[in-house]
Amino acid sequence: MRVVLGVSGGIAAYKACSLLRLFTEHGHDVTVVPTASALQFVGAPTWSALSGKPVSTEVWTSVHEVPHVRIGQAADLVVVAPATADLLAKAAHGLADDLLTNTLLTARCPVAFAPAMHTEMWEHPATQANVATLRSRGAHVIDPAVGRLTGKDSGAGRLPEPEQLYAACLALLDGDGSAPPRPQDLEGRRVVVSAGGTREPLDPVRYLGNRSSGKQGLAIARAAAERGAKVTLVAANVSLPVPDGVVVERVETTLELQRAVEAAAQGADVVVMAAAPADFRPASVSASKIKKSSDPEAGLRVELVENPDIVRGLVAARDAGSARSPFIVSFAAETGDAHGTVMEHARSKFARKGSDLQVVNQVGTELTFGKDDTTVHLLRRGSDEVTTVGPASKDVVADALWDTVLPLLH
Repeated sequence: MRVVLGVSGGIAAYKACSLLRLFTEHGHDVTVVPTASALQFVGAPTWSALSGKPVSTEVWTSVHEVPHVRIGQAADLVVVAPATADLLAKAAHGLADDLLTNTLLTARCPVAFAPAMHTEMWEHPATQANVATLRSRGAHVIDPAVGRLTGKDSGAGRLPEPEQLYAACLALLDGDGSAPPRPQDLEGRRVVVSAGGTREPLDPVRYLGNRSSGKQGLAIARAAAERGAKVTLVAANVSLPVPDGVVVERVETTLELQRAVEAAAQGADVVVMAAAPADFRPASVSASKIKKSSDPEAGLRVELVENPDIVRGLVAARDAGSARSPFIVSFAAETGDAHGTVMEHARSKFARKGSDLQVVNQVGTELTFGKDDTTVHLLRRGSDEVTTVGPASKDVVADALWDTVLPLLH
């Protein structure tokens, strides 16, 4: 498929790099057409390297090939992401003062716009009128997400995640112009998902923590909600936007996470422990900031105590019949060492915890934590079979997890 990826001048232009990679990794031929403003955010060498093609903003480059007409005529899909308020206004009024706006006028294929801007700009009557005009002419305008914007602002106007944009583009080519309907196979189910990494305070300033961003847990919660479940998300120090339709409870420490998950698990059908709780916490917390010693060799000794195993507690409560029996999914973020491989450590943990399904992934400084892609291995209770998912986006992994859980619920 021949795709034209238009990029206009907004801070969200960096996300278009990931969208470009999704297209190219799935075998699509992509021509990137940025505006001059877009190159202020992401430079031409980046677009050329990721697409494998030269990049230009001007109609005068290679003019003998008539690019301002040819690019649009040859495309199977044109998607503009991000589409700024300025770009939407130009497109709605048929202006053509650069290569991208010329391409939009000559394209006879499906055209999609993914707006990204501050909430006030998105909600302004002029922008809404331009969006209505574009839609009336057959263009597909993907509603922006609600979440963190530039700076400290939050609201409608955030560019949807690249995986969501890619899915919407594929659906557009299928002819319905919208994302394919999700199966409502979790309708009527109550789901609890934990996400993020806990922090154990040393003093009012410092804490012990880990690198978990919460991306995988959020993806799992989002997929469950989109498939019809009532979802409670227990978020430990997660700064990412919470998916629509999800009830969130925010916590900081492992003990807070334990209390919140145990309370939410009452009456739940599934509990997914995707959070990364700290295994240890300081035995005591200083009421004031710990100062450096006058002796540079004195160092600092911190006594640690072990935190409770939340999954084992959930399993014990279920087995004791003190609560409705949820299906319990545990996570094992492991590194290999002299005592065993990642999978050997994960199997030992699976046996010790007693959960019904375990998601195993290898972690490290450049692995899994904070990344958009991952590889996981699924272990089921009572089976030696290992299901591997990935390398894939965390959204793909989330759906694969629910596809695995559903038959086991029945």
